[in-house]
Amino acid sequence: MISTVYAVLFYVATFLMVAGVGMKVFKYATIPVPLNIVVSPAPRTKRGVYFRMFREVVFFESLFKSNKWIWLFGYLFHWGMLIVLLRHFRYFTLNTWWWVEIISPIGKLTAFAMIAGLLGLWARRIFQERIRYISAPSDHLMLALLLGIAGSGTMMSYVTHTDIINVKAYFLGLLRFDFSHTLPADPILLSHLGMVVILMIIFPISKLLHVPGVFFSPSRTMVDNAREKRHISKWARNLPPLPEGIPAKEEK
Repeated sequence: MISTVYAVLFYVATFLMVAGVGMKVFKYATIPVPLNIVVSPAPRTKRGVYFRMFREVVFFESLFKSNKWIWLFGYLFHWGMLIVLLRHFRYFTLNTWWWVEIISPIGKLTAFAMIAGLLGLWARRIFQERIRYISAPSDHLMLALLLGIAGSGTMMSYVTHTDIINVKAYFLGLLRFDFSHTLPADPILLSHLGMVVILMIIFPISKLLHVPGVFFSPSRTMVDNAREKRHISKWARNLPPLPEGIPAKEEK
């Protein structure tokens, strides 16, 4: 029964996450941006924008210039989580890819970096007065959820081991719609997977949408060409001309 319940939960959560993120990305891509609102200093060419976004996504450049402590904790968390997620590919492929084998030992250690980053970001929301003032309960719950996922996953690696072979067979079966494999009834594993399901469901309606949203931020992705190119909204293009005798702009 546990295997069936978790199978249904993962199918529903995957559908909601993919559909929800797809709808949000479509909305981001189709919302018009008639004005040039790029944050200067900004690149003057498309190539420069690509290089700026590369620095922003890979190195968190603007955050580094703004606050070194937040940058440190955010960098530890995001890169630790990325390596941990890449390591999890071993549970969804029959033959583990060579690069997954290489990063697997590193993935166990970067889980601690992920936890350290989350604790630092959570402490900031608790002890820094101006951040505590603007922090909503959902911000604390999101950090608690991520910390619970990272902590339970680390416990399965170092404290109480679960049957990884059966876990891999179970998820490979879900990918092929084969329900003959059973999920180990390990409390820590079930808690870990349950929190992952919750995260997948709430992802499209949470602040975690900054993951795809950063690529649609006009203040970062626009070219600084306001002097060379006139940006005008569609509704302004269809306005009738001003009657004769009415100046377009009053002179002082």
